[in-house]
Amino acid sequence: MNWTIRYAGAAERDIDALGAGVRQRVLAAIGSLARDPYAAPNAKALTGRAHYRLRVGDWRVIYTLQDNVLDKTTCW
Repeated sequence: MNWTIRYAGAAERDIDALGAGVRQRVLAAIGSLARDPYAAPNAKALTGRAHYRLRVGDWRVIYTLQDNVLDKTTCW
């Protein structure tokens, strides 16, 4: 079962601002989260928050999980 990915407006702008190579890697990593967001080796739960962090090279993708919907909130 795949999860649905929903991007916040700021997240879309962050991704659009990335260089083409980095953007492709980040989008591929996010796409892999849709298959199983708990199995990503570089993903960790953030302490004291309902968010997760996925490391993609020098970039971090912050996201939440809600009833089979993955909300991507930011990329930095």
